[in-house]
Amino acid sequence: MGNKYGYNGAGGGHGGGFGNMQNLVKQAQQMQQKLQEAQQQLEELQVTGSASGGMVQAVCNGKKTLLSVTIKPEACDPDDVEMLEDLILAAVNDAYQKAQAEEDRIMAPFAAMKGML
Repeated sequence: MGNKYGYNGAGGGHGGGFGNMQNLVKQAQQMQQKLQEAQQQLEELQVTGSASGGMVQAVCNGKKTLLSVTIKPEACDPDDVEMLEDLILAAVNDAYQKAQAEEDRIMAPFAAMKGML
């Protein structure tokens, strides 16, 4: 017997809520799998940032972990170390910006869940 709203105390008057709960759990598991795949994709992604026309290059993954830095010999002026330092920073920041753009693109389907992650 249900009340005037169809609630009978056992999950509703239309077949119960257990099936809906199973569907929600299944959807959550699928979303978790997709999230794990996206995070793996970010881990494997490599982006290259550069400065001064490629004189300095920095490679990082989608998680913004710096993987390598390449410096062409002509970028090394012993009398201007500060310039080389600036080029390295510029290349690393360029790589990080590219990695962030890729992370935003890959993680876009999960944006609504951001507070829950």
